[in-house]
Amino acid sequence: MSAIPTMSIGVVGHVDHGKTTLVQALTGVWTARYSEELKRSMTIKLGYAEGYIGLCEDLEVPESYTTGDVCPQGSKPRIIKSVSYVDAPGHEVLMATMLSGAALMDAAILVIAANEPCPQPQTREHLKSLEIIGLDQLIVVQNKIDIVSYEQAKDNYKQIVNFLNTTKYSKVPVIPVSALHRVNIDVLAMSMVKLFREPERDYSRPAIMLIARSFDVNLPGTRPEKLVGGVVGGSVLRGVLRVGEEVEIKPGIRVELKGGRVKYEPLVTQISSIRYGSNAVDEAKPGGLVAIGTTMDPSITKGDALMGNILGHSVPEPVSDVRVEYKLFERVLGSKDQEVIEPLKARETVFLIIKTAWTRGALTKVGRDEFEAKLERPVVTLGRDKVAIIRQVKGRWRLVGWGQVLE
Repeated sequence: MSAIPTMSIGVVGHVDHGKTTLVQALTGVWTARYSEELKRSMTIKLGYAEGYIGLCEDLEVPESYTTGDVCPQGSKPRIIKSVSYVDAPGHEVLMATMLSGAALMDAAILVIAANEPCPQPQTREHLKSLEIIGLDQLIVVQNKIDIVSYEQAKDNYKQIVNFLNTTKYSKVPVIPVSALHRVNIDVLAMSMVKLFREPERDYSRPAIMLIARSFDVNLPGTRPEKLVGGVVGGSVLRGVLRVGEEVEIKPGIRVELKGGRVKYEPLVTQISSIRYGSNAVDEAKPGGLVAIGTTMDPSITKGDALMGNILGHSVPEPVSDVRVEYKLFERVLGSKDQEVIEPLKARETVFLIIKTAWTRGALTKVGRDEFEAKLERPVVTLGRDKVAIIRQVKGRWRLVGWGQVLE
């Protein structure tokens, strides 16, 4: 059973709170597919999986929802919503990966484990990240209720509600589940159907796609005549991409010049295939995560080398200098000590994350609410893009504030 996804739902939260297990409960797909992730028991790269929510119409109970292939009575469910799930890493050192994934999300599920005090550092940090990108659609899942007592679960639930009351998300639902044993997954499915709405889509303008992953899908030893071109994965923001079309990718690939100078060379390629999960289609539209096969040399796309690029028709020129209107947090949300955040300083180096692109920037001018930065790696900006600001605090890179690119 399959359908083309119409929206992307992020699954976010603190490390080891059960995000990947929840995605598996919703889709049957284990998104931690990389050997290093399996060894370390955490998501390092963005994981994603296709899923759907079906309505079981032959039950006596009205509005019975499922994420499985078969209803309790044995009939096939009717697909109500088809989605892509983005499994974002929860570990503090991978915050940049989480933030770049947040740019792909239309809605999100915040996973909070019942067996730990709430909030944990990356619970605070991830929730603030969703606020930075302007995401309004959220459901909170209280996971791992199977490994705590009833009283512990109630106490943790109160902690979650009290935490949410200090944020803009005070009215979102909190759903207790056991992702491992699929307890209350049907209630979560119903809540997503009722609460998550697809954003308005623009199909008329030139297509723009955010690249969040890039791959060489050829297996080692593949004969030259069997090789296929590089693949990029991400989300179409606007417009329509079609098989056979010529598209641009900017800022492109890094080229080293004489004298140690570096430039980025834009790419032009042809779309050879479009896939949503296992579904091959002729066109890609906004909504859901898509893999675009190209005619590029696969060595260009291997190892996520094109992450942060923009693919599309008439892609704007990349910039190496940006002016940002910004605001710093009072304290470091992702640290247990929650250190006080000092003002930004001229000549300081920070990381800036703009949509799926992240780049080091040297602050050339710093005012009270604006700064200018020279970027180590150019980025394509699309109007007043949101910017996440990451700086070193006690030897670790921490999310310390946010802003918007000024025209």
